[in-house]
Amino acid sequence: MDVSSVNWIAVFVASSSAFALGAVWYGPLLFGKRWQALSGVTDEKIQSANMAATYGGALALQIIAVVVLALFLPPETTTGSGALTGLGIGAAWVATAMGVTYLFSQKPFALFAIDAGYHVAYYTIAGAILGAF
Repeated sequence: MDVSSVNWIAVFVASSSAFALGAVWYGPLLFGKRWQALSGVTDEKIQSANMAATYGGALALQIIAVVVLALFLPPETTTGSGALTGLGIGAAWVATAMGVTYLFSQKPFALFAIDAGYHVAYYTIAGAILGAF
């Protein structure tokens, strides 16, 4: 795992894609209201949050995740193989780890499906972007 082989432009694009996906996934067109109801996050709580810290922290964590994903991908990765690797990591590592936490915290399955589905989709997209570069 050689960090000098990481394509930083691809990392930036893939990390930024999390926000585009999140805007749709957690927005009113898809799962926004359902997610709020299941998670207990009210409009008032969102409006009173420190959004600079929330978005800044989220971006930093996404960058870390994408750099590590990039380190797992061989140089000959294609868009398709990158997407498949991202799908596997999202489904087999991220979603299963989240599932254990959601089970023990007694969170609803529908909330798990929304949150884990986002991460599976995101890692798939990130892998495809890294492969495309």
